[in-house]
Amino acid sequence: MYQQPLQPVAGSLALSAACAALPLLTLFLLLGVVRARAWVAAFGALAVAVVLAWALWRMPLAQTLLAAGQGATFALFPLVWTFGTAIWIYRMTVHTGHFDTLRRGFARISDDRRIQAMVIAFCFGSLLEALAGQGTPVAVTTVMLLALGFTPVRAATVALVANTVPAAFGPLGLPITTLSGVTGLPATELGMMAGRQVPVIAVLVPLVLLLVVDGRRGLRELWRPALACGVAFALAQFATTNFLTAALADIAAAFAGAGVLLLVTRRAARRPVPAPAGDGPPEHAVPSERGASPERAAAPQGPPEDATPSPGRAWLAYAPYVTIVAVFAVSQVPAVKRLLDAGTLAVSWPGLHVLTAAGAPSPLSTFRFAWLAAPGSLLLVAGLVTMALLRVSPREAGRLYGRTLYELRWAVLTVVGLLALSFTMNASGQIATLGVWMAGAGTLFAVLAPVLGWLGVALTGSDTSSNSLFGALQVAAAQRAGLDPVLLAAANASGGTLGKMISLQNLTIAAAAVGLSGREGDLFRRMFGWSVLLLALMCLLVGLQATPLLSWMVP
Repeated sequence: MYQQPLQPVAGSLALSAACAALPLLTLFLLLGVVRARAWVAAFGALAVAVVLAWALWRMPLAQTLLAAGQGATFALFPLVWTFGTAIWIYRMTVHTGHFDTLRRGFARISDDRRIQAMVIAFCFGSLLEALAGQGTPVAVTTVMLLALGFTPVRAATVALVANTVPAAFGPLGLPITTLSGVTGLPATELGMMAGRQVPVIAVLVPLVLLLVVDGRRGLRELWRPALACGVAFALAQFATTNFLTAALADIAAAFAGAGVLLLVTRRAARRPVPAPAGDGPPEHAVPSERGASPERAAAPQGPPEDATPSPGRAWLAYAPYVTIVAVFAVSQVPAVKRLLDAGTLAVSWPGLHVLTAAGAPSPLSTFRFAWLAAPGSLLLVAGLVTMALLRVSPREAGRLYGRTLYELRWAVLTVVGLLALSFTMNASGQIATLGVWMAGAGTLFAVLAPVLGWLGVALTGSDTSSNSLFGALQVAAAQRAGLDPVLLAAANASGGTLGKMISLQNLTIAAAAVGLSGREGDLFRRMFGWSVLLLALMCLLVGLQATPLLSWMVP
């Protein structure tokens, strides 16, 4: 039995925290400075974490490797299972020519790519986050933007920026219920508090999307519709979390944001729409797209742009995504959910026996195999329905799935290394050491609380995982500092949303979806500044909520 030490280096918490940060520093330096391939960065950081766990934290080498193996298994199921199946569905729509019909359908909503980015990446992506999560919104919306004519880098960056604020409440409130489970605080109050933090950032996300797509010109020309979309989205999140349930927050926000945006833009006077800066000139395109599939290269092919598809063909173009939404919605019906959850197997990971620093059994020792309820399994059901609707033969569908996995091989390797790193740092106690050191800031910890959530999501790619990792620590720190535990626990979820855009898991999914495997470092550098800027705003908001100035916002 291994018990996690909090200050293994010379009995100093500060020195121990400095050492615990080395794997993360290695990851960011290799990715953002050295510009190494993502899988090299992930396994380089993993090597550092393994050495530290064994040499400094004194975790037996066998158990260290077992923890890494558990993380690698979790990467394959459910993560690779989820985004691989999502991209497979997209491949079928491209193969049958229906994706081009879908592209023109979205183009008819608005011929302005800046509006398309907000409708698809922000609103539709939020709906997918509400129902599926685990990289599905990034995988789906990235390829949709690519088919609309966005360059690969721009499509990926737009999808990554948009997949932030929905993460606090999706899928279906799971991050909040998980936070409640690990902290013992009421899920209702946690949802209400997060619903008074995240919407403030949600107002700004459409404005950031305008800057990403078209720079200052886009902001100058479309700030009113973008602000209307963000305000509608934010109000829906606030109202749903405070008066209904956090599980429905992203669904309501997605429809509210899209509805208001389309209403405002259709009322605006028609005028020529300029092409967003950077989507045409070759210097903004990625030099190499060798990873792009033949189907993706052929995506723009099809009937002329002014051709109007028949109602039947138009329906078939939307059918795969309607099917995805329908399958995930049905899976949340209480009776169906109980049936799916009954298939979940919870097993103790062989040979991994870990106690937390407090002496309690670590939840990391248990592996949950939700083979029915996993998003990838539900996406498989949607894929089988799509096969039938689009008349794709089983042999052809199998060939497309095999090609998808082959093209994602480097992305799969990256995610395996990343989750092995996460589980190694968690099991050895390196993450706990970092958290306890930060909690020593006393009352100033209110400003730093979102940073913990941000780090957790940047490392694991999941707000749910970050909440399970740091939720209890946030409450303990709040109690020691005399702060409101609901405020700091919710701040973990809220700050975590801003780590989504620099999460290597999401970066890898986005890069793989548009054939840019190996260019994750480029995406990271584009995302890092926005992530830190929005995180600073969240830290300021939470800090003020801990003072009499905004304490009235705490339920």
